Amino acid sequence: MQLIWKNFVPDGPGTVKLKPVEDDDMWHAYNLICPGDTVEATTVRKVVRDMGSGGRDAERVRMMLEIRVEAVDYYKEGSVLRVRGKNFTQNEHVKIGQFHTLELELHRPFVISKKIWDSIARDILHEACDHAASVDLSVILMQEGLAQLFMVGRSITTARSRIETSIPRNSRKHGPAISGYESALKKFFENVLQALLMHIDFSIIRCVVIASPGFTKDQFRDYLLMEAQRQDLKTIIKNKSRIIVAHATSGYTHSLKDVLQSPNVMNLIKDTKAAKEVRALKDFFTMLSQDSSRACYGPRHVEFANERLAVETLLITENIFRNSDVGERQRYVRLVESVKDSGGSVHIFSSLHISGEQLEQLTGIAALLRFPLPELDDLEM
Repeated sequence: MQLIWKNFVPDGPGTVKLKPVEDDDMWHAYNLICPGDTVEATTVRKVVRDMGSGGRDAERVRMMLEIRVEAVDYYKEGSVLRVRGKNFTQNEHVKIGQFHTLELELHRPFVISKKIWDSIARDILHEACDHAASVDLSVILMQEGLAQLFMVGRSITTARSRIETSIPRNSRKHGPAISGYESALKKFFENVLQALLMHIDFSIIRCVVIASPGFTKDQFRDYLLMEAQRQDLKTIIKNKSRIIVAHATSGYTHSLKDVLQSPNVMNLIKDTKAAKEVRALKDFFTMLSQDSSRACYGPRHVEFANERLAVETLLITENIFRNSDVGERQRYVRLVESVKDSGGSVHIFSSLHISGEQLEQLTGIAALLRFPLPELDDLEM
């Protein structure tokens, strides 16, 4: 995200002008824009004009419009962001108070005004405009006949390609089946290689992880390096040390969390946001199973623990802050600030990462505690 200018008071009102330059920026904008904000952007609206002959003519007119936000919708497929609300300023084509939906677009600037730029909004803005952060790694999750290519970014895990090929069983009792198997497997690997070349830019990502059950991952890596030499694919040859293999239980999406938790992958991405989230959630589940009095989840339990300065690590999803009730949002902003002030650490999880999805299933908020609080068992959720 490109920050064109900003003019706001921390914990007070103000405005920023931003230009989204990559798909992840739409997700950051989604988390930044809240009901009650105003957003100004170029948009297209159908305008009906009365003709002199008594007829009417309609045309689509591009204009600048500012709306008071009532709803924000993000569509992961295509990274589309739509902001709906009432027109806020005078316009020759749209009356004040009329509803309109702005569709924010890549490379088109927009302006956000807020009554309160709280610490969460400022952190989202900082992360969005941090050009050092980008896609951390690519994961090719595969099994024989199925491969999925994922981009694991700072806030979003996106599926970029899915390859499915019918592969006959490799039975050594039936000779012709072997050649059919090998031919189908080679075709499958060719398609995966083409997806890799199309979607992976080694100038951006740190590494490519090829993960599968069994030996499929090793077979594909061998095929990949052999084809790189045969076709003189310099980008593969130059970066072959950044192409690693890892175990996965299957080629399906739910296995992605296992890949991100594997030691060799964690070592490569240990300083990234995604890795820290995975590690924090794993620590939480470990503590919950081994010493449940030092782990809790749910707003009431976590707030109770924080009042006693017991929260060592707070885990909370971005969705918690996407609330039309300003008071409710501020409740969680104060919780985050209180944990930090008492020396605790805070992880704000993206709901578009695997770890964020897991945390959502636990109410979206959880905590690791400095010391046991057995009295939590007496509280209702």
